[in-house]
Amino acid sequence: MKRTTAADTGVYPGARRALALLLLINMFNYIDRQVLAAVVGPIKRTFFDANGELAVGSESLNAVIRWLQGQLGFKPEDALMGLLGTAFMLVYMGGAPLFARLAGNHSRWKIVGIGVILWSLASGASGLATTFIILLLTRCFVGVGEAAYGPVAPAMIADMYPIRTRGRVLAWFYVAIPVGSALGYVLGGWIAGSGIGAWGSGLVGIAHESWRWVFFLVTIPGILLGVQCFRMKEPPRGGEGEPAGGSAQVPWRAYWVLARTPSYVFCTLGMTAMTFAIGGIAFWMPYYLETRPGAPGNSTIVFGAITAVAGLSATLLGGMAGDRLRSRFPSSYFLVSGAAMLAGFPLFLAALHAPFPWALWVLVFLACFCLFFNTGPTNTILANVTRPSMRAIGYAVNIFVIHALGDVISPVIVGLLNDRYGDMNKSFLVVGAMFLVAGVCWLAGARYLERDTARAAAEP
Repeated sequence: MKRTTAADTGVYPGARRALALLLLINMFNYIDRQVLAAVVGPIKRTFFDANGELAVGSESLNAVIRWLQGQLGFKPEDALMGLLGTAFMLVYMGGAPLFARLAGNHSRWKIVGIGVILWSLASGASGLATTFIILLLTRCFVGVGEAAYGPVAPAMIADMYPIRTRGRVLAWFYVAIPVGSALGYVLGGWIAGSGIGAWGSGLVGIAHESWRWVFFLVTIPGILLGVQCFRMKEPPRGGEGEPAGGSAQVPWRAYWVLARTPSYVFCTLGMTAMTFAIGGIAFWMPYYLETRPGAPGNSTIVFGAITAVAGLSATLLGGMAGDRLRSRFPSSYFLVSGAAMLAGFPLFLAALHAPFPWALWVLVFLACFCLFFNTGPTNTILANVTRPSMRAIGYAVNIFVIHALGDVISPVIVGLLNDRYGDMNKSFLVVGAMFLVAGVCWLAGARYLERDTARAAAEP
């Protein structure tokens, strides 16, 4: 019996409800990621002493720190803080392909639900960490939970919506990135500077710094969203003009097909450079703004608001622009993405030297706008040039590569450069260069997109 797909009705029944739930989950995903960046300063003061060594329960790691200091000539304090983001991403990228394989044979909603509940519990445990090592381990478990969600959600959305509207729909889904990130910055900045820790210590019977409550407050909403996933109906696999069933690809053959799809390769290379930039900015920009001379006390909250407005508008406009221009320019998704990143390159470099307040905030807004403009178009490229039977694997491989060479290493690299030079303007230059690299990669892939899209639609 033939199953209903997006090809039959245009949009899968129940797609809007599913999209709304996935969008909310994705928003809490990024809230959870970025609250950590918002409280880097307070965490450093909790776990590091005045000599730049870990203060509690980490003598063996302090021995490693002293050895590294001897090798490098400086204490890698900021590099260790960057390791909190790197550890999360290492586990996330390693788990994504495994969960993508599971999603090929099991209920995707159940996998997503388990992942959301797991990362929410791990996030709450981050607030209970009594040593730096324990905090590092809890962030690893957050990565396991988010790996169950990352490659599965966009594949389900692609199955529920036809190719002609995927750019706009995926843009709405990825709106959660800037909005969730902004809420994480605002929530973290506000709570870390409030007296909630003193109030909470009496509630739970133990002493807590305010930054710990940032992690507690995102736990319950995440669990509730995870439970809701178990009530959702599994959508059929496939989209417009694509088979709803069919046998799963042999994994190694699927990887070979992806490697021989130029659009997929160039898209992934560009997304890797972009992810490196986002990782460095997301983790270190709040701390940079707080410590920069002349910075206002609410700089993290202002940065969060800028991220929300610039990211929301850019993500939606980028998706709409890619869809609108597609009838005239078959490679529109690549073209709008590449042009935006090339425009963002000089804007970001200028922001590093602009004075507070208005010149810097305007340039930060414009750079963030260019950075997020590609979100919908690039993820639409991934959906359009991969076959339905291997779409989850395609997203999983993409996630592995862009994080392994992107935001897994960028927080540590920026931290090391800051430890070495003591000047974050110099440290951020490597981030600015990634704007240029991403733009060049996406423009280079434009010539292959029309052909690769047609092949994916025609082949099982």
